[in-house]
Amino acid sequence: MKFIKFFFVGIFFGIVLVKSEAVSWYRIYEMFKFQSFHMYGIIGSAVFIGALSIGLIKYLKIKNIEGNDIYLPPKDRGFTSYIVGGTLFGFGWALAGACPGPMYILLGTGVFSMLIVIAAAVLGTFTYGLIRTKLPH
Repeated sequence: MKFIKFFFVGIFFGIVLVKSEAVSWYRIYEMFKFQSFHMYGIIGSAVFIGALSIGLIKYLKIKNIEGNDIYLPPKDRGFTSYIVGGTLFGFGWALAGACPGPMYILLGTGVFSMLIVIAAAVLGTFTYGLIRTKLPH
């Protein structure tokens, strides 16, 4: 029962993404063909707000809901892992027409073909878990 607030925040977030057309396959297609600024504006706004929020958390020493300090571990991965990971993520996004969060939103809006995409994402995550120790991180 204590997680009900997260359920409603998720519904609100889904409504915002649908209304802003961030889950629209056509908008994603435009973005990957560099035909529209719409998605870049949404993503850029999210990056800016996220960076500002992280800065405020560090500067004001904001605590979490339980009163504990928020610990943000330093990034210690090399630049190559970001390039490879980002490229794989982008390929999946371009092929499926949705990144992980909007997959569930699209399913909720009645795009039942997203079940195939969700199953593939779960399978890919499971496969990564199996071979993770053998990969160069």
